Amino acid sequence: MKTYGSFLVFLLLVMGGGIAIGTLTAPGAWYADLQKPFFNPPNWVFGPVWTVLYLAIAYVGWRVWRHDSRSTLLRLWIIQMGLNFLWSPVFFAAQMPALALAIILCLLLTIASFIRAAWRPDRQSALLFVPYLVWVGFASALNAAIVSLN
Repeated sequence: MKTYGSFLVFLLLVMGGGIAIGTLTAPGAWYADLQKPFFNPPNWVFGPVWTVLYLAIAYVGWRVWRHDSRSTLLRLWIIQMGLNFLWSPVFFAAQMPALALAIILCLLLTIASFIRAAWRPDRQSALLFVPYLVWVGFASALNAAIVSLN
């Protein structure tokens, strides 16, 4: 089962989950009416960025699971995935940017913990999570600015 077919399962779970959550919690009028910081990118940027990141996240999850399905790395990967999927419903659907900020900061910490834990045993996975860390750091700053401005 730990073959390339199982990679397809990871890909479907991560990409499918991301697409479903993104579709169900798409920004609406509430978000459009919020004051946003000067560094807020146009909405069209988020789709392509998350597509690339989700591909990397799925691949890393598959690598870690294939190597050791009971590892700390896999637990960290699962936690980050849960936090990742939780953020949009809290921010957009529940319209609770302050709680979403707490979630995204936990996500940022979990990603950093994953990178640190993976650095020696699986440098490739650690490096693949660096752009994810950078993007979530940027998204955290954006979320914090929205909380501050509103």
